[in-house]
Amino acid sequence: MEDVSISGTLSSPQCPQSASFSFTVTTGTSLNRSTEGSSSQEEMEKSDRGSSSQEEMEQSSTLQSLPDLENLHIDLLDEKVELLISFLLQKYQMREPVTKADMIGNVVKEYKDDFVEILRSASERMELVFGLDVKEVDPISHSYTLANKLDLTYNGMLSDQQGMPKTGLLIIILGVIFMEGNCATEEEVWKVLNMMDIYSGRKHFIFGEPGRLITSDLVKEKYLEYQQVPTSDPPRYEFLWGPRAHAEVNKMKLLEFLAKIHGTNPKSFPSQYQEALRDEEERARARIEATAGTSAMASASSDFSHPY
Repeated sequence: MEDVSISGTLSSPQCPQSASFSFTVTTGTSLNRSTEGSSSQEEMEKSDRGSSSQEEMEQSSTLQSLPDLENLHIDLLDEKVELLISFLLQKYQMREPVTKADMIGNVVKEYKDDFVEILRSASERMELVFGLDVKEVDPISHSYTLANKLDLTYNGMLSDQQGMPKTGLLIIILGVIFMEGNCATEEEVWKVLNMMDIYSGRKHFIFGEPGRLITSDLVKEKYLEYQQVPTSDPPRYEFLWGPRAHAEVNKMKLLEFLAKIHGTNPKSFPSQYQEALRDEEERARARIEATAGTSAMASASSDFSHPY
């Protein structure tokens, strides 16, 4: 008989400890076919089978531990993602840019080989939860900045400059109103928010008291209108876009964001897509007219300054 030993080490630069596994595969290479001593031969085969069975169990047990190591690694990376989100929010509140070196030195540290994946996950969560885009502004110095998802003038923190950005919730509500034909009942809005574990009267760790935020604060900011449904008895209420939302929100960008959440593309929502196209055309015409008006005023001013 010949024993072939197979061993290896599972390790990664992100995990401080390495997991070693080893097992022995016994292969029968003896060609002794003598009929004498068949009893001994049977005993040897039984012994080999028993040994092989034990080794297979050890191998199976060791291999089963590999997914645990993978899950541990994922958990550790998730922790880094959460820490990076907190770090980026702090920079956003202080209105400071952030570099790759900052993120690695202060947060990622020994997991720098996973930096790209950690930043990608953090950026996705920042976009969906807080309505913020993490943008690289200098590819040489790897400098990043955080920008409002829809280029809103609202910074998402109201008067509380130390609070969490609430732009993400605003974008979701504007999206619900848009998808519901530019007018959404209070019940329709809360149905979506409840799916996000956001409830009226229950303080949220990011958005505070969401009922007051969407029926009062964002109404005062002129992003939302909150009014009674005509002729409703008992009274029911509905949300519409406020004048500030109409002025600032690009409907195509909003639709692209909503389509991304649903894992599809804007054309999957035909009526909203057509409305978004019309919105883009209107905004383009308004820009052209504004530019033409500015040029005309400049020309008139020049003529007045030099009458001869």
